[in-house]
Amino acid sequence: MPQFEKHFTVAEARSWLPKLRRRFKKIHALYTELGTLREEFEKVQSIVRMNGHAPKETGFEKRAVELQELLKEIIDAGIEVKDIGRGLVDFPHWRHEEEVFLCWELGEDDISYWHRVEDGFPGRQPL
Repeated sequence: MPQFEKHFTVAEARSWLPKLRRRFKKIHALYTELGTLREEFEKVQSIVRMNGHAPKETGFEKRAVELQELLKEIIDAGIEVKDIGRGLVDFPHWRHEEEVFLCWELGEDDISYWHRVEDGFPGRQPL
């Protein structure tokens, strides 16, 4: 019985690479921005707890939601996000009647590796 609902051919997975590059560029920018906004957000939350007033808009929540939406688009497509910082993703794939992952990391030119589901990144093998 398949573990994953969606399976990608190598061509389908490769067609996602331009979109993934754009999304991870934006995700990484949002991560950086969230880091700077977090301090302001925590200060506002502290003030709110002390006086009960509604918080002013810090931008933190808006950016966090934007980040969640970008990740949700990838996940909803059936792509497994393994490491956001590295831009590491796996595409469920059938290889010789075995359910495996096509593995790609941001910075790689192409999808050139696969690994068994249980082996993870250390078990990568050339396509």
